[in-house]
Amino acid sequence: MMEVQTGVREVDLYINGKYVKASNGATFAVKNPATQELIAQVSAATEADVDKACRAARDAFEQGPWRTMTVAERCAKLRRMAEIILERKEEIARLDAMDVGKPYLSTVHHEVPRAANNIKFFADFIEKQGGEVYPMEEAYLNYTRYEPVGVAALITPWNVPFMLTTWKLGPCLAAGNTAVIKPAETTPLSVSLLGEIAKEAGIPDGVVNVVHGLGSVVGTALTTHPEVDLISFTGSTSTGKRIMKNGADSLKKVSFELGGKAANIVFEDANLDKAIPVSIQAAFMNSGQVCLAGSRILVQRTIFDEFLERFKKAAMELIVGDPQNEDTKMGPVVSEAHYNKVISYLEVAKEENATLVCGGKRPQLPDYLQNGYYLEPTVYVQENHQARICQEEIFGPIVTLIPFDTEEEALKIANDTEYGLNGVVWTENLQRAHRISHHVRAGTIWVNCWFVRDLRAPFGGFKKSGIGREGGHHSLEFFTEAKNICIALS
Repeated sequence: MMEVQTGVREVDLYINGKYVKASNGATFAVKNPATQELIAQVSAATEADVDKACRAARDAFEQGPWRTMTVAERCAKLRRMAEIILERKEEIARLDAMDVGKPYLSTVHHEVPRAANNIKFFADFIEKQGGEVYPMEEAYLNYTRYEPVGVAALITPWNVPFMLTTWKLGPCLAAGNTAVIKPAETTPLSVSLLGEIAKEAGIPDGVVNVVHGLGSVVGTALTTHPEVDLISFTGSTSTGKRIMKNGADSLKKVSFELGGKAANIVFEDANLDKAIPVSIQAAFMNSGQVCLAGSRILVQRTIFDEFLERFKKAAMELIVGDPQNEDTKMGPVVSEAHYNKVISYLEVAKEENATLVCGGKRPQLPDYLQNGYYLEPTVYVQENHQARICQEEIFGPIVTLIPFDTEEEALKIANDTEYGLNGVVWTENLQRAHRISHHVRAGTIWVNCWFVRDLRAPFGGFKKSGIGREGGHHSLEFFTEAKNICIALS
């Protein structure tokens, strides 16, 4: 990646260890969502470019040393890759702040270090793995090996581009696979660095490739390509359905982390001094553009008024502004198209007779941000939990408070959604915490906390929130093939 004289970046494809232009010379524009300023011209891959990347990844897998080198050598290169990410953390964070619109301070202190740890963790983790041995009396001995699958398509979302890409790339590479990465076309800047970072760490050419472009062209070419063996995708449920259809003919392995509409359940015995600030974070972090967002806040009616007033005050105190400023707590949403989708729910909320508590309009901003895609932190009260704003993934800074009376009612509301990615429970009652956690149908339940992640633990969703699990040995199971070897002893 380099800068041209105008200050607009040129971002190219990364194939077989080199940056290259699209074969037809086509590019697409990327704008800063805070200002609508043009920040990059990105090479738009053709089907031929995708084919070249997939074949480079296949050659690197079949002919190159990556798959066959010792685990210790491979993991040493991955640890070096993690070190380089930390060495370049300010640069990576600035790029994410620029094209995602997320606050720089949060990115540089949290997301980029987590991205480096994603790589390092799986290097450490795979070195500690063994296999199983199953003797059959004295006649036979069975033992297992876990071998890399082949070429992985890693398709990553626009909301946390760099960190979520390394979450897939870490176990993929640690297991000995090669990768073709397709970042979201809206936010490709930071992910475009991963190929050169891998090369600097000593990872062979062709192991990490990055292609840019529209999902309808690049995503389709990648998910139907005969050289791709497995697909790991994070994004919308509707796109996940299309990817599954695309990969069906060649029986590709798939791992999907899809949409969410988490219930954040606040019981009357909750510690509101903890529940309020964490619920604010869960609602408005990254402008609500988080699949794990606690966008449905279920509050027991006996404390509803108190919670509402304190939550409203905290929401209105959030500093909305330029993502590059260190005091900014919430930036814009990612693009014009997404902004239009998000603000369309303001009209939906009116039609559904939701009560607007605060927000619902553009904030007062300096002149240079007047074209940015900004919305104030917006809070509604909606008694009808089946209303669209309580059911559909808005993916923006809009949150709905829903009152409930009993545990049974809270569970009914929490589970009455097509999603099941995560949930949050606030209570000081240990028995209640376990009861509710056992009965909310979601892949992760946080009790008196949110967004805490142990990379050893399984992560994924129930229902339409995903297929499979990632994390620890769950990731390695996806990125490896288990082979049984049976030895005759007599």
